[in-house]
Amino acid sequence: MMAGVIAAAYGLFLALYSPDQAMAFHGLLLAGSAGVAIVVILKTGFGQSERKSTTDYVDGPVKVATIAALIWGIAGFLVGDIIAWQLAFPALNLDLPWTSFGRLRPCIHRPSSLRSAVTCCSPRRCMLSSARAMHLWRAAGRRGSWCGVISFSSPLAGTGYLFGITQSKEYAEPEWYVDLWLTIVWVVYLLVFLGTLAKRREPHIYVANWFFLAFIVTVAMLHVVNNAAIPVGLANPKSYIVYAGVQDAMTQWWYGHNAVGFFLTAGFLGIMYYFIPKRVERPVYSYRLSIVHFWSLIFLYIWAGPHHLHYTALPDWAQTLGVTFSIMLWMPSWGGMINGLMTLSGAWDKLRTDPVVRFLVVSVAFYGMSTFEGPLMAIKAVNSLSHYTDWTIGHVHSGALGWVAMVSFGAIYCLVPWLWKREGLYSMRLVEWHFWISTIGILLYITAMWVSGITQGLMWRAYDNLGFLQYSFIETVEAMKPYYVIRAFGGFLFLLGSLIMAYNIWRTIRGDTITDLADQPRIAAAPGLRAVPAE
Repeated sequence: MMAGVIAAAYGLFLALYSPDQAMAFHGLLLAGSAGVAIVVILKTGFGQSERKSTTDYVDGPVKVATIAALIWGIAGFLVGDIIAWQLAFPALNLDLPWTSFGRLRPCIHRPSSLRSAVTCCSPRRCMLSSARAMHLWRAAGRRGSWCGVISFSSPLAGTGYLFGITQSKEYAEPEWYVDLWLTIVWVVYLLVFLGTLAKRREPHIYVANWFFLAFIVTVAMLHVVNNAAIPVGLANPKSYIVYAGVQDAMTQWWYGHNAVGFFLTAGFLGIMYYFIPKRVERPVYSYRLSIVHFWSLIFLYIWAGPHHLHYTALPDWAQTLGVTFSIMLWMPSWGGMINGLMTLSGAWDKLRTDPVVRFLVVSVAFYGMSTFEGPLMAIKAVNSLSHYTDWTIGHVHSGALGWVAMVSFGAIYCLVPWLWKREGLYSMRLVEWHFWISTIGILLYITAMWVSGITQGLMWRAYDNLGFLQYSFIETVEAMKPYYVIRAFGGFLFLLGSLIMAYNIWRTIRGDTITDLADQPRIAAAPGLRAVPAE
């Protein structure tokens, strides 16, 4: 309550006294959001409990975040495909600053896809799975209900980019006041999770929750250290990073690499370890391997950031350290992939009959492929070809779309009938269509970027007999156009698949008649779909 009052007061202060119009606008957003948070806190603090019985989970926040993840994800996919077409046909930016690639990518595409959709997806799956794995009906009291209300840092950051308020740091563009707000959100999230751990009724902490805790704590550490800055003033959006030169670059890519490692890997490995066993109704293939996977991944991943700075002013010993730990990451990463896939032992037939399982399994396959490709690209000999090329773009999206998005789709398809207590999804046929359209889209995307990136690298290093560059820069750009068109079409297919999913989820939530009830898999975790014992 006190935090909400302070936030509302500071928002009004910015709106009235900030010399920057964009920050004054953000002050109004802050004050309005804080007011909503206060109302929610008062309502949940003094109203009736959502739980009707001692066996009902409080899933309201998870429901809201599931819908928000869908909305943010589709927004990110849409803008991503628009800017992909702009790269192939630059006239599509309409010669307007607001619709240019340089603003749409950091303003809407990446924040919507990564920060917003992932922040809605992973923490809420974490809340649901941790509450159930620990046999706790309400996760950490009432904080879970309003920590989502105050997490409006994404629209705050996104509008700031459009107004030119940015630190110009990859994955860390928001200025100091947005960073502070995001820190508050993350601390509340940590308190919710730790409260759930403290009040658990199950003495054993399942391995998925280990990954969730590592994800929360490490991302908080990365965020605070990398965004350490000195603001010009309390009413001024500008700030100066406390690091300089090589130290700033090293800190930035220690953050950037591990933000991917823990924000997009550890949290979603928790989702994998919870939802695959749930969906296929099999125990984790090797629980011992999952523990080895966890500790080795946590120890090794944090050291691999310097591989982003090969052939720069970073000291050679730091670059070599990054290469060494990147190669060692092959072992825990593939151990986790094998563990996820082998969990289907005795249930491989579900790949044929259940498209949701197909989403989950293909996501693990992409996880294995991406975690093989990353260490490969960290080797200096390979990096000399791949660095600064589209190969890196293909690598990132094979992980972001193939691993993160696909496992999220599978988790949402599992969750929605459970949360809204439906007999099943509205249409399994639509899930089939979504799977194949999205998979084809991903394959078109990443293969186009692989070919484009390798072609770029080879053209950039081609010399004629006199030692001059054989190709001008504009010739290398022209050579990329066919691959950019294929990439944009692949992105369009992925977007189309997500729209099909949104329609299917909407009809499921509404409670419309299931079109293919006989084809719905019988899963013990789903209400109304439990197998009936023989008489």
